[in-house]
This record gives sequence, structure tokens and C-alpha cells, in this order.
Amino acid sequence: MPGQKPGCQKRKKRKQDELFVQSLRGSLDKFVTRASANENSESGGANENSESGGGGINNPDDSSHLSEHDNASNVESLNVCENPNSRVDIFDPRYWENLDNKMRDVLVEKGPQRELSLVFPLDANKRRFSYNYYSRKLRNGETSDRNWLVYSKHVNKVYCFCCKLFKSRNCSNMLALANDGYNDWKHLSERLKDHEKSVEHMNNMKTWKELKVRFEKNLTIDKPLQKEIAKEKERWRFVLARIIAVVKFLAKRNLAFRGKNEKLYQDNNGNFLGAIEMIAEFDLIIQDHIRRIHSHEIHCHYLGHNIQNEFISLLAHNVQLSIVKTIKESRYFSVILDCTPDVSHQEQMTLIIRCVKISNRKASVEEYFLEFLKVDDTTGLGLFDKLLDALKSLTLEFENIRGQGYDNGSNMKGKHQGVQKRLLDVNPKALYMPCACHSLNLVVSDMAHSCVKAISFFGIVQRIYALFSSSSKRWKILLDHVPCFTVKSLCNTRWESRIKSVKAIRFKAPQVRSALLELYESCDDAMTKSDAESLIMAFDNFEFILGIVIWYDILFAINSVSKNLQSKSFCIDNALKQLQGVCLFFEKYRHEGFSSSLSIAQTIARDMDVDPIFPQKRRVFRKKQFDEIGLDEEIQSSEDAFRVNYFLVVVDMAITSVKTRFDQMKTFESVFGFLFDSKKLKTLHDSDLQEHCCNLCKTFSHGNSSDVDSDDLFSELRVLQTTLPDVSMEPTEVLEFVEDIGCYPNVSIAYRIMLTIPVTVASAERSFSKLKLLKNYLRSSMSQERLNGLAILCIEKNILESIDTETIIHDFASTKTRKNRIL
Repeated sequence: MPGQKPGCQKRKKRKQDELFVQSLRGSLDKFVTRASANENSESGGANENSESGGGGINNPDDSSHLSEHDNASNVESLNVCENPNSRVDIFDPRYWENLDNKMRDVLVEKGPQRELSLVFPLDANKRRFSYNYYSRKLRNGETSDRNWLVYSKHVNKVYCFCCKLFKSRNCSNMLALANDGYNDWKHLSERLKDHEKSVEHMNNMKTWKELKVRFEKNLTIDKPLQKEIAKEKERWRFVLARIIAVVKFLAKRNLAFRGKNEKLYQDNNGNFLGAIEMIAEFDLIIQDHIRRIHSHEIHCHYLGHNIQNEFISLLAHNVQLSIVKTIKESRYFSVILDCTPDVSHQEQMTLIIRCVKISNRKASVEEYFLEFLKVDDTTGLGLFDKLLDALKSLTLEFENIRGQGYDNGSNMKGKHQGVQKRLLDVNPKALYMPCACHSLNLVVSDMAHSCVKAISFFGIVQRIYALFSSSSKRWKILLDHVPCFTVKSLCNTRWESRIKSVKAIRFKAPQVRSALLELYESCDDAMTKSDAESLIMAFDNFEFILGIVIWYDILFAINSVSKNLQSKSFCIDNALKQLQGVCLFFEKYRHEGFSSSLSIAQTIARDMDVDPIFPQKRRVFRKKQFDEIGLDEEIQSSEDAFRVNYFLVVVDMAITSVKTRFDQMKTFESVFGFLFDSKKLKTLHDSDLQEHCCNLCKTFSHGNSSDVDSDDLFSELRVLQTTLPDVSMEPTEVLEFVEDIGCYPNVSIAYRIMLTIPVTVASAERSFSKLKLLKNYLRSSMSQERLNGLAILCIEKNILESIDTETIIHDFASTKTRKNRIL
């Protein structure tokens, strides 16, 4: 077109206009007083976009701050109000400058909030704020609550609630409690007395109370508007309750939240939005919420991934607070640590706390998961520093640790630079207990490597699994012959893998041999044919059949003990009984086990048409020298050679390994042994009882501090000997009995410490199972905070069920000023 300007000139002109408008911005501020300046206050640095971008309540038609992705069905790009980094605590008085009427109404309706577990910091004069300032002592001895006094922990100052909200424009600058806050703790008492006597404070108190009464009676001047606001609040709370229910449902079942996109009613939009869509089919509230999203009536939908993360964080935080509260109530606790790499090759250390929970006069031993710690330094020093930092962040005192349990890794159990040594240096009362299940696993390993025939036996078992599992056709042949059992692969770390590997061969040996024969006849591959033939020859060897019976008996005994030890509530006394039972079993099996196993093996051999005889070795005759005495050498039969060189070697190695690896448990028996059995406790003489009490007191004494007093403990136990029932009682039952009476404090402490000592790290291993479900190869980029949140929600799901949804909604709404409509 003629006269049309080039595009470069248009862009230059547009840029000049924008610069001119920007230079004039704010020029009228010196002539005009703003009615509400919340956008420019410290509390709302990002609140300007929040008020318009997430509204939908006060201004549903305003869409000037919406991005191109905020359409009716898209929840991928969240607006400012869903940004978790812009959290503002609306109950903090430092944000109350230039509040609008809506925010002030919310604060008046909710009233001032006080945290009752704060540790107030010292100032330069070694003075601090105290909870005593919240009350005023009158002349007649009565106390009056200063409910108007609020404290800000972020700036370490106190404010007057009513004066901060309702101060007039000509408010005196001398009223620091109504402006910038007051922190002169030396003169605070005098200033509070002067402030509460001032006329302006009394007028503000009157205004506050009158407005609060009008809110309670619904008699405000904007009654219809307040009614609509209350209705809108109720709707939002119903929506959030359903969103929280979806988050809890997915978190407890280790399910992924998001898919390839985050758009409603589209394929692959994830489990979270899919659950919302399903609820909308039956629930009118979610139907109305989705309708508002489609019709652009609301711009803030709370269905984005940032809100999911925020709810996960809030739920996990409340669960963690509940656990920490229980630990602090029990006071004494033990730490259980274990490490494993996740799918992204990042070392993760799980932190488990074991304590004794006493509620409603019932004592129970609990092991709680707290978090996964990302570890970069896996040395003993690195793990120890990580542990101390975690306990400090959880506000748990490491001086109250009375036990520590790890696996048999050198960086954990090392006597010189391991975690247990470093923790003992700072807290000698934290007794170390190696994991009993890992020790049993090492016992099995010692037996499996005790002789050549044992090594060869497990090699044959592994070859059977490898042969059939390498092809689906071969596995089908195995299933046709062995329908009820299956062969398993050997594993060096799983405690029950070896018994499962041997079980199928032990009870289905003829069927496994038949499967090998069919595989040998039907397969054309030379290597497979050779492997099948060699395995068939192994089954035709009577020594291998007898080894199957022997190993199954041994592994079954160890496996049953290992399963019992993995219980969360298992204690030292029961662990010692189980291990003593294992030793007695091996000692008895050493004398009687060979003959019984031989009889069973002969029966199996006959079923397989195998001669139940030991292979005879060719006798070697050595030429004798002329000066040797001509005595005939004693000839050892093949059966005796198998018994001496195989059976006795394996069983003796088991007995020796069990006694050696569990020798450290004798330390705990010497300290707590007199408390294991109530009947034994009742029969102890005074001299023995006094000795045990002194030993217990010495073990848990460090410096000038001691957990129990030996004389008081002795006196209490003497009385307890006469009051305990004659029936045998477990330590938990004795503790419940003592707590019910309430006059044996030292006995209660002794039993609580004993029950706190961990036996295994099975809870840590179970948390790793959840880790592999949560952070899999499809979710490998998950952040550490989200991982910990989901982990604690799925592991401690019982505590999650007890969390009040209203508390979560209140915490969620209190984090940002934009969400005050939900309060």
C-alpha cells in the first residue's frame, strides 16, 4: 500500500511509545493516595499477578494475566498462585502493612495465631522474648491473657494485633507495637503496660472485638457479600478435600501422578487427572469445578503439578511431625541406617528410627521411616555427618540415641572409622547391634564356601535355573513337569533366596530330572544338550541327592529364624532365644541329621531309578619302604568319607559361624539379661540384683549424666519382685504393668532402653523396596524432596490416615496470601 511505513520503523515507534509510558509510570503517586497497596508491600512481591491471575472469584472476567496455555482444558502451565516458591505466611504480622479489607477480614475472623514450641533467640544483651509476656498479672493475683500480642519469629519482634490492623492514619510513631514491631526485651514489660493503657489501643481493641462479633453473628454491613464469600470458601474446601484424597490414594499405592501431558480429558494425562475425571462422573462438586475451568470462570484450578508437589509436601510434613512427636515423647530412640544406589545411580541412605510408643497404657515397639538422604561421600565420616545433619533438621537430640543398627558394611560397622565408632565417640550410650539377618546370611555364605562339594552343589543349582530360564520354551517344559514349584536364581544379598532355590529340587527332584531328559531329547543346540546331559548326570549321583536333603534341612532352619527376626517389634531377648535354638538344632543335627537325611535321600533315589550308593573311588596302593612296619592302612568307606569331609564340615562351620558372628549379643545379654524373663527376675537374690543394676547404670552413664540411678533401680526392682504376677511376662508386658502402676520410673527407663535396641535392619531393606517402586526408570528425574514425600506417605500410610484433611487445607491456604479465600 502507498504510504505504508516499513516494519522496522513500526517496531521502533512502538518501542519508543513503551519507553515513554514506562517513564511516566507512578508519576501520580505523589498526588493520589492508594486505598490498597498490597501489591507494593513486602508481603506481595509476586502478589500483583496473583490477585488477577488466580482469581475467578472477585473478577472472573479478567484474563489479562493469563498465558496462552491457560485454556479451558490445559493445566500444564500454572499461574503465579501455584508457584510453591512464592509462599507467604498471612499470619505473620510483618506482612500486615497496608492490608486491604478482604485480608483484614480474614485475619479478624481467624484471630491471632501463636506457636507454642518456639525457641526464642538471644539478642546482643543475652535477653530474649518469653511466653510469660503473653499474660498480665493483676493486683489481686489473677492473670489476664494478652490475646492481642503476637510474635514474629522471622524478625524476632512483637506486635499489637488490633493496633497493627486498625491503626489510624495519625497514629503516633511512638507506638512501635503498631508499626515496625518492638524487640527491646529489657523494657518490654513497661512498654506493654503503657501500650495496653493507651486510648488508641483501647479504641482499636473495641473495633476488633466489635468486628469479630459481627462476623460471628453474620451482621456485617456487607452481609450478602460475606454470605457469598463464605459459600465460595466452602466450595473451595470441598474441591481441595477431593484433590487431597486423590493425592493420598496415589501416594499410598506408589503410583505415578503425571503422564505425557497435563490436559483434562486427553490420553496419557496421568493418574492424577484421570482420577479427577473419574470422580467428576459421580461427584457434583468436581463436575462444577471442571465446568468453571472450561467456561473460564476461574483461572486458578489447583490441578497442576506444582500443587501436587505442595500437597505431597504438606502431607509428608504432617506425617513426619507426628512421627517426631512420638519419638520425642518416648525420648530414647535408636537409629537404623542402610545405603543403596537408586535408578539414577545416586547413593541413597535410609533413616529409620526405632522407639517405644506408650499410648493408652499399651506399649509397642515401633520403627518409623523418616527420609532418604542423598549421599555423596560414602565413607564413615561422610555418613556420620549426614546423620547428624538429618537429626538436627528433625530437632532430635543425638544424646538420646541408645542404639544403632547397620548392616555388615565396613563404612558402617568399622571399629576405627565406621559410623558406629564415630557415634560412640560422641555418645557412648549408643550401643551398636549388627544386623542379625545379615549375619545369618553370612553364616549361609560361610557354609556354602566351606568345602569344594558345597561350592559345586550350589553351582549345579544355579546352572539348573540358568538352563531353563534362558528360553520361554525351556521354561514351559519345566512348568509341564513341575507345576506347583519353580526354580530360583541364587542371590548373595537376599535372605530367603537359597531356600527357595533348593526347595523345588528337594521335593520335585524326579520331575526336574524328567524335564532335563525331555529338554535333552528335544533340543538341537549343542551347548544346551551338553548342559542338560551334565545336569542329568548330577541327578544320577547319589551324593548330589543327599546334598539336596541336607542343604534343605539346614536352610529351612536358618530361614525360619530369619523370617522371625525381620519383625519390627522383635527384641533382643527373643533374638537370643532364636539364635540359641539354631545352635541347638545344629548340634543335634550333627549327631542325628546324617542318618535321617540318608534315609530320605535313598527314597528319592529309588523314585528316580538311581542306585542309592556312594561312588567308589579307586584305592591307591602305595609302595612301602623296606623299613616301614607292615601294617594295613584303615580303609574309609565312601559313606564315611562323605560324612566326614562334607556333612560334618558344613555343620561344624555353621555352629562356629553362628557363635562367632553373634558373640556381640552376649554384651547385651550381660547388660539386660536379668530383665528378659519376669520369672527369672523374681528369683534373683539381692546381691545378684544389685550387681546387675550397677552394671546397667554404668553402661548408660557418661560424664555426670546417667539414665538410671542404680540404688533407686535396685529398690524399685525389689518391690517389683513381690508385685509382679507369677505368670511369665514378656518385656513389653512388664513395661505396661510398670507404666500402669506409675511408681517405678527407673524400671520403666530400663525396659524402654532395652526395647529400643534394634535387632535387624529389615525395615531399611523394606524401604528400599519402596524406593525402587517410586524412583523407577520412568521416574528417574524425580526430585529428592518429592521422593521423600512420596516415600513417607506410602511407608507410613497408617499415620497418613490419621492426618486431618482440614489441617492440610488450612496449612495450604496459609502459605500464600492469594489463597486466603479458602480460609
